Amino acid sequence: MSSSQCFENPPSLTSTCGAGTVQEFGGLKIYVTGPPHSTLAIILISDIFGFEAPNLRKLADKVAAAGFFVLVPDFFYGDPVDLNNPEFDRESWRKVHNADKGYEDAKQVIAALKCKGVSSISAAGFCWGGRVVVKLASSDDIKAAVVLHPGRLTVDDINEVKVPIAFLGAEFDHASPPEQLKQFGEVLSAKSEFDSFVKIFPGVSHGWSVRYNVEDESAVRSAEEAQSDMLNWFTKYVK
Repeated sequence: MSSSQCFENPPSLTSTCGAGTVQEFGGLKIYVTGPPHSTLAIILISDIFGFEAPNLRKLADKVAAAGFFVLVPDFFYGDPVDLNNPEFDRESWRKVHNADKGYEDAKQVIAALKCKGVSSISAAGFCWGGRVVVKLASSDDIKAAVVLHPGRLTVDDINEVKVPIAFLGAEFDHASPPEQLKQFGEVLSAKSEFDSFVKIFPGVSHGWSVRYNVEDESAVRSAEEAQSDMLNWFTKYVK
């Protein structure tokens, strides 16, 4: 959560959408979808609006249809950003729900997946979740990563990455501007031990891949293209 764009186009949250179910897993409430006995798992880490966002759950179902066991954890413990609450304080929320805490919670989920017999785990993150995924990609916890319009990151963060990673960015993004993502791509391309990819989507803004207007055909096309790129990356590296 790094700029005013992170708060734009908030979704209407609902706990009833999606083909999956909400379960207790790894100490968290998690939206789970896909074949439960699959040994290939994908964790989708939400933006600041949390795991009940309809477009995010719809994407989870789409990834699950490709044969993956997909988890969307509630890293905010029932406390996503609520712009309808007049007493909501952004700074206080950010201190409680920081990326370091998200990373520790994600490791609990990964440990539970391994205990379940899952052999290959990867992750994708959106805005706030993108920062968590970069931390995971700098460890041995996941096999591959996709980061979509992340919150602010540094070259030092990127230097720590050690797994195949794709960055999908927006043309109009204050938190992760195209020139910065291209710089990250240059840093990553120097690492010959794993693959990397950077793509900038024209005409869209921060959050476009999950916070799009479903009635806007152009917005839907851009979001679906990013989602397909994400799924193709996982299909290639999650084995």
